[in-house]
Amino acid sequence: MRHDGKGRVAAVALALLVTAAATGCGTTAESAELPSSKTALVKQAKKEGEVTWASWNPEAQMQPAIELFEKKYPGIKVKYTNIKAPDQVSQLKVEQAAKKVSLDVANAGGLTMTPAVKLAGDVDWAKYGIAQKDIFAKNFVYVWATPKVWAYNTDKVKPADVPRSWDDLLDSKWSGGRISAESRASFMSVWDLDPSMGETKALAWAKKLAALKPHYSPNVTQAESPIETGEVSIGTSLASLVLAAKDKGAPVAIAPVSPTSASESYLYVPKGAPHPAAAALLTSFLSSDAAQKLLAKSYNSRIPVNTDCSDPGNTAVLRAMCEVELKWYGTATLQKYQKLSGFYPKVEREFGTDVG
Repeated sequence: MRHDGKGRVAAVALALLVTAAATGCGTTAESAELPSSKTALVKQAKKEGEVTWASWNPEAQMQPAIELFEKKYPGIKVKYTNIKAPDQVSQLKVEQAAKKVSLDVANAGGLTMTPAVKLAGDVDWAKYGIAQKDIFAKNFVYVWATPKVWAYNTDKVKPADVPRSWDDLLDSKWSGGRISAESRASFMSVWDLDPSMGETKALAWAKKLAALKPHYSPNVTQAESPIETGEVSIGTSLASLVLAAKDKGAPVAIAPVSPTSASESYLYVPKGAPHPAAAALLTSFLSSDAAQKLLAKSYNSRIPVNTDCSDPGNTAVLRAMCEVELKWYGTATLQKYQKLSGFYPKVEREFGTDVG
């Protein structure tokens, strides 16, 4: 064993490297160098041969778009994994610290938008054909919207009793667990986005809703289920969930409670992604017209960021919202997402659902 100065320096350096690798301390994963043209991107993506995409949607909804991508770009295999947005953030933080990232394409939106900014790699989306209007905060691509809505059970609620405003939802006939709400309060985003509403009014409304003793669910997806079964008469949901449930024969419909939020979803390539070119190629493909038409069939395509019913076209979500004359607001800037991060906990405290 060597005991000279150089030996001790070498031993210390080795120990620091081992510790950094084991704990994930020190540096984080960096953005990969990507080709300067779409043609070169395709070539590099085919060399990589695969891409892992994480999203919160069921794989069956994404499968048609995946199959079209693999047909258009033979030799590139898409590995889809269903991971909730908060879990994606947690996983990527750990993996990037350890410099061992497993995801190539991740999903962000709502509460996960702000933390995702630090996780996203730099990509010049414009040179890969992404329209400027669909690029958000430089590194994110707007791919679909899941508007927050109020839904009701058509067997439980008479047409004359269907709520048409946020104040209608505070009627005593919905008390005693006849109304369900997402405990995390994201369905109230519009109160912070619409200048005519605002935080003060939002907290007052939330306190009144809490007095009705609603059925609270941990997320919007789980808030939809009791509406379909008739456990509650009305509750918070997503437009996509309501339409999918109707397709299966569930007695549900969208209530004309306005305004609401567009709830945009974005894709991004995390720093340290193992297949960055294939990730950028898949993301740009999912933003294309061909992919958007397929995604629209499972209620997952883009809609205008703010209220616009001038051309609903074949987008079922947009048509459904326009049919009940909903007005909606999008989260147009990163600053608004950051503001919402402080807004939700305040509403949760009024609900009595804040668990820190």
